[in-house]
Amino acid sequence: MRVAAALTAAVLVLSNCQSDVLASAKGGRSRPGDDSALSTMERIAVSAQKCWFSGKDSAFKGLRLSPELSSHSGKPRILAVPGKNIGGLPKLVIEATGNPARLSAFGPLMDGEHAARIEKDVLRWAGRDAVCASAG
Repeated sequence: MRVAAALTAAVLVLSNCQSDVLASAKGGRSRPGDDSALSTMERIAVSAQKCWFSGKDSAFKGLRLSPELSSHSGKPRILAVPGKNIGGLPKLVIEATGNPARLSAFGPLMDGEHAARIEKDVLRWAGRDAVCASAG
């Protein structure tokens, strides 16, 4: 998976618009399929690609998924970036930390009309339900 290191500074600027949500899960050692930050973000990334970016979700029209799952900071994340300028400012950042994962979502899309649906989708996917909700 590609890492867009140039977006790190841009994400810090967006952190003022942060919405925290907590995924409930059991603790334990990090392993594939567990509730660690990395496993949780892997589940979210797969469902986001299928439901938001590969689907016909109007909220994500013109955007592209940019996963940053290999993180030295311990905060794997996914970004929704402009499709024609993947180095541009992200419209949405979803990141996780810890075990069980603590999720944060921020950026312009979390200030708009789709914020509640995005939050519901992310929580559902973090909880292992990969169903796509109908786009608004």
